[in-house]
Amino acid sequence: MRKLSPSESRRMMKKYGIPLVNEKTVKTKKAMNKLPKEMKYPVVLKIDSPDIIHKTEAKCVFTDIRNDKELASSSEKILKNAKKYNPKARITGFLVQEHFSGYETIVGGKIDEQFGPIVLFGAGGIFTELLGDTSIRICPFSRKDAEEMIDEIKFSRVLKGFRGEEPADRNKILDVIMSVERLMRKEKITELDINPLMVSGDGVRAVDVRIIKQG
Repeated sequence: MRKLSPSESRRMMKKYGIPLVNEKTVKTKKAMNKLPKEMKYPVVLKIDSPDIIHKTEAKCVFTDIRNDKELASSSEKILKNAKKYNPKARITGFLVQEHFSGYETIVGGKIDEQFGPIVLFGAGGIFTELLGDTSIRICPFSRKDAEEMIDEIKFSRVLKGFRGEEPADRNKILDVIMSVERLMRKEKITELDINPLMVSGDGVRAVDVRIIKQG
């Protein structure tokens, strides 16, 4: 088994047409003095480390950063939190991502010993483990099945626009679920997590992607 690097994971997403947030890797704290030219505020800043998987838990994610001063300050705090969380963690830099507002969902896949490739959809982010609000289908399945996956979870009420909020783009969510279904059938993937997949009325964006591949 081999965990794909962030760049390899992003290439896999692009291969299957799954939209990604605009992202830039910054190698050093010194290079964090200013926002990379291709990015615009507000942004999200994260630690880039193969040894810190749960970045939110480690307090290594800062959101809604709006200027260079906040960016520099956030990088200092993230380094401090990373060393406290795991003193032996290898730190390769920082990830600067565009801020994409929306609802946090998860789309995942794995190889089940009995049924083969399966795909999961549900409430994402910190709610994945807290709520356990997910639905599962065995591959292959149809777009109609994917619609049922969305409707089966309690979080679907939020996605439809709970208490006057803007509803998420349902068709874009379905596109991602079906892309992951194809990916799980065609690629030698053992585990895949897109968490969170941010969804809004303006579309969807994969923020964090974790892929483990056979061989």
